[in-house]
Amino acid sequence: MFFIIAITQGKKNISSSIGLFCPVCKKYSRCQVFAAYSCLSIFFIPVFRWNKQYYVTTACCETLYQLNPDVGKALEKGRITEIKEQDLTVLKQGTGGRRRKRICPGCGYQTFEAFDFCPKCGTAMTWPD
Repeated sequence: MFFIIAITQGKKNISSSIGLFCPVCKKYSRCQVFAAYSCLSIFFIPVFRWNKQYYVTTACCETLYQLNPDVGKALEKGRITEIKEQDLTVLKQGTGGRRRKRICPGCGYQTFEAFDFCPKCGTAMTWPD
């Protein structure tokens, strides 16, 4: 008899309709709240979850914050609808609202998207100096 057992990392989106004032770029923005956790699965069925942590990513500058676990649990259960600055810890600071334009060296196509290759001609995209 074979058992298929795996330990994986899971992610659950909680909300994308919450607005907050971003402490990094000082703009009011929509944010994505999600939970990340470790999971033990048997025959591809999740059996046990642990190490659950809550995170927030802002749309304005794409900064990643760790969210207070108590606030994250309350958001997950629908008990609160706002996040305060003191509930956030900066993990990875975003661009601060200063997006850089990428330019294709082959055809000159310009975009703010993070393409590795140009969608017009297929040449590798470069960052301007």
